[in-house]
Amino acid sequence: MDASGAPPLLLAASALAAATLLFAAALGWLFAARSSKHGSARLPPGSTGLPLIGETLRLISAYKTPNPEPFIDDRVARHGSGVFTTHVFGERTVFSADPAFNRLLLAAEGRAVGCSYPSSITTLLGPHSLLLTKGPAHRRLHTLTLTRLGRPASPPLLAHIDRLILDTMREWEPAATVRLLDEAKKITFNLTVKQLVSIDPGPWTESVRREYVKLIDGFFSIPFPFAHLLPFTTYGQALKARKNVAGALREVIRKRMDDKVENGGANGKEDDKIEKKDMVEELLEAEGGSFSEEEMVDFCLSLLVAGYETTSVLMTLAVKFLTETPTALAQLKEEHENIREVKGKNQPLEWSDYKSMPFTQCVINETLRVANLISGVFRRANTDIHFKDYIIPKGCKIFASFRAVHLNTEHYENARTFDPWRWQSKNKLQNAVGASLFTPFGGGPRLCPGYELARVVVSVFLHRLVTRFSWEEAEEDRIVFFPTTRTLKGCPLNLRRRPDSVF
Repeated sequence: MDASGAPPLLLAASALAAATLLFAAALGWLFAARSSKHGSARLPPGSTGLPLIGETLRLISAYKTPNPEPFIDDRVARHGSGVFTTHVFGERTVFSADPAFNRLLLAAEGRAVGCSYPSSITTLLGPHSLLLTKGPAHRRLHTLTLTRLGRPASPPLLAHIDRLILDTMREWEPAATVRLLDEAKKITFNLTVKQLVSIDPGPWTESVRREYVKLIDGFFSIPFPFAHLLPFTTYGQALKARKNVAGALREVIRKRMDDKVENGGANGKEDDKIEKKDMVEELLEAEGGSFSEEEMVDFCLSLLVAGYETTSVLMTLAVKFLTETPTALAQLKEEHENIREVKGKNQPLEWSDYKSMPFTQCVINETLRVANLISGVFRRANTDIHFKDYIIPKGCKIFASFRAVHLNTEHYENARTFDPWRWQSKNKLQNAVGASLFTPFGGGPRLCPGYELARVVVSVFLHRLVTRFSWEEAEEDRIVFFPTTRTLKGCPLNLRRRPDSVF
């Protein structure tokens, strides 16, 4: 211990981390400055900001305000262009709020551009995750995901979603205060685990979920060198949690592999339909069993991220917007009460019921638009990209902002107001998607394969919530947009069981 009371190893590690970050930032700024002298006129307009740190601090401070898109709004207004250049997180980056350029980027995936994410995310997800794989490897994983998660019309899957949501709601007292985001995350996590490894909610799923929360917290932390030696940091805890989650998944996969060998490669009973398979079974059978253990672990781990965060936040924000818009909530209740009257109180939902929820889909669309869960995507130019009068040079980082397009008043009237009725026009959604004005699930080869499943889960959740409970906000809450979209307090609600509800 030195005079400060800190262990020498800790001080050395901290000094090394600081020096490494400073060196990386210096290199990034020098590269940006050098590039600007040799052709900045060909780049979209913008500024590299302060030496070393660029505009990183301005970006972070801007998103601490209630405005959902302050950093981009300010620069679009300043430069008069939906595409501009900045310098954030140690690297020159072109930002796009232009739907035409975003459409070009999404379609050019794997050719003119490739996905590019911060090292903290790539390390924690693993090289074989669906988000990070490229080319043929990505195509085969994307196809497998569609096979498992892209068919929510399957009766067993729909029945399981309905049952899992009801089981969660049965734990709520007739009059109780709940943090809705926490409850929604339990539902989505347990559902994803069931689809991946066929394990029902219990001690195993809860222990994995606790580790998973720590892993996700590390996505937006600083990836210090030797972070595994600094377990008190957010990133150090995330690395340890990643190891624990991967270990739990690896045990399940190895057991399945051993069982398969013992059964002589048999796939189970003849009457086992594809709907009864889980993702691990799909992986073991795919391509003659060519997937390695590490590939399967990374793939399953990345799907847990997708299922856990995005759908649960969508469920929560839909309820928050409905609570703040009584006329929309009343219309939604009427739609679902009509379904329940036809079916009877104890009958499970079927696919035809889901297809008879048109206003519910309007609510989901508008929630996705106003509070885009995925604010945008990072790409890197694989070649010089020509757009309008600009040239984005090979190697440049690009951020395509979906949220900036969704909240632009040129594309949507009263764009920052929750208005589900705007989607009642028959071709409104199709036209918006075709023009890349509505891209909540991305697009191109990396279109989210579970987008329809997410809609089904939220629809079933809203059905069961409004036909069984009334509620009010337990305390004032608000939406925050950095580092991810969510409610600040998790949307606490005072719930009251409706006297006519049946569980």
